Amino acid sequence: MAKKILIVGPAWVGDMVMAQSLAKTLRLQDPDAVIDILAPGWSLPIIERMSEVRRGVELPIGHGELELARLWRLGRNLRSEHYDQAIVLPRKFKAALVPFFAGIPQRTGYRGEFRYWLINDMRPLDKKLLSQTVLRFTALGLPAAPQAPPLQQPALSVDPVSQKAKIAELGLDNTRPAVAFMAGAEYGPAKQWPAQYYGQVAAEMIRSGKQVWVFGAGKEQALGEEIRAAAGNPAEEEGFINLCGRTALADVVDLISACEVAVCNDSGLMHVAAAAGTPLVAIYGSSTPDYTPPLTDKAQVLYLGIECSPCFERTCPLGHYNCLRHIKPESVLQAVRSS
Repeated sequence: MAKKILIVGPAWVGDMVMAQSLAKTLRLQDPDAVIDILAPGWSLPIIERMSEVRRGVELPIGHGELELARLWRLGRNLRSEHYDQAIVLPRKFKAALVPFFAGIPQRTGYRGEFRYWLINDMRPLDKKLLSQTVLRFTALGLPAAPQAPPLQQPALSVDPVSQKAKIAELGLDNTRPAVAFMAGAEYGPAKQWPAQYYGQVAAEMIRSGKQVWVFGAGKEQALGEEIRAAAGNPAEEEGFINLCGRTALADVVDLISACEVAVCNDSGLMHVAAAAGTPLVAIYGSSTPDYTPPLTDKAQVLYLGIECSPCFERTCPLGHYNCLRHIKPESVLQAVRSS
């Protein structure tokens, strides 16, 4: 009988994409394995694009909530699945509750906050050996061993029918090459390359005969308009499309895959673009590509590594944001042209 595994997924877009590397690793070990992912509802469209995963199971809670009754009911409902193993990626206490309530016999995870009795296959976390988030995820799918696991790059499937329909619905021009911008960063401004710089790159792209499609959440719509204003007159020639808030996550996979190249910060959508197979130029500020690199062979990374980097702060503690401001538009344009 095929082994049944429940992965308890992370709460961030980029981390959820990286969780596919674990699913790929599990499938390599057991091609018949049945893999489900327990995750927030927003992530289910991404999980549907992972060919290794049977289904996503919605975790009906948000950040900061600890609704024991709901978690208990979900766990009891999952008992009928008879999972053989749960792999718990978050290190939070509540992340381990559903597998425990579901009676899953093997519950694998790293040491976390007050959950020794919830995780019965506790793994040591060697942060030096497992220096990247994706390696930490993948290692939980292997027998415990003092070595870094081989990396399986995420690869989200693209739906050509949905892609064509969305292009038509949004009135996009698919006859001109498009450059994707993902200029936001949920983490904070210390990861956001200046909108003024994005605008300068957009202006040059449009002058060269390309389009610019800006992707992001609804709350980033104003950021898209700031970039449009910074681009100046070229943006008024119907070469600049602000799609922030107009696309679901599955749409983003399909539309970014239709773009010639993507320019982005270290963000969740950077990982989506990488997994969609689009060449990309990734700009790093307070974080480092040593920890969360784009998982693709088609990426060019721009990272200065100045004396105060990486600080991993949401806002610049020194107030100057030099790790981002000193990456000039000319460097990004050069990288885009060579992609």
